[in-house]
Amino acid sequence: MDMKTVTKSQSPFSLFQEWMAEAEKSEPNDPTATALATATADGRPTVRMVLIKGLDERGIVFYTNLGSRKARELEGNPRAAICCHWKSLRRQVRADGVVETVSDEEADAYFASRPRLSQIGAWASIQSKPMKGRFEFEKRIAEFTAKFNVGEVPRPGYWSGFRLVPEQFEFWQDQKYRLHDRVVYSRSEDGWTTERLYP
Repeated sequence: MDMKTVTKSQSPFSLFQEWMAEAEKSEPNDPTATALATATADGRPTVRMVLIKGLDERGIVFYTNLGSRKARELEGNPRAAICCHWKSLRRQVRADGVVETVSDEEADAYFASRPRLSQIGAWASIQSKPMKGRFEFEKRIAEFTAKFNVGEVPRPGYWSGFRLVPEQFEFWQDQKYRLHDRVVYSRSEDGWTTERLYP
């Protein structure tokens, strides 16, 4: 979609979904990848890449081990920001807002959809904890592969998802001579307000 056609009536979520669908056709790898920024309770920021696994009017969903650094930071400071950049489309989307935990039903459903080896990996990885060596990890993978040799692999209790509920979006489209298009959506009591920014 051309940024010039963005209207006040269009939901930022529907625009994000349109751009994501286009990225899935043109990006060579991980079109749903986004930089996720979190911060400790005292304001120390960190950022890493995650994959968006849900996108609708409720918010933007990603999954993780609840013992990970990002999960611990979100527990102490439930606010976050994301930035998607699609080089093939010369586009960027930013969003920030509050974060909530997804329901057990949502986490169970997504976990069940993952490849079996990814499910095993969720059990084997003590995410963000020190590891003596790769062999230690491979041993844990073998142990959980044997444990769940038959039947479904259940979701670990320490593995779930988070939903970013945006309070603001910014859509950025590259233009010649750095005369870029920028449109900001801000949440209000009546829905969303929009404004254009100088590049």
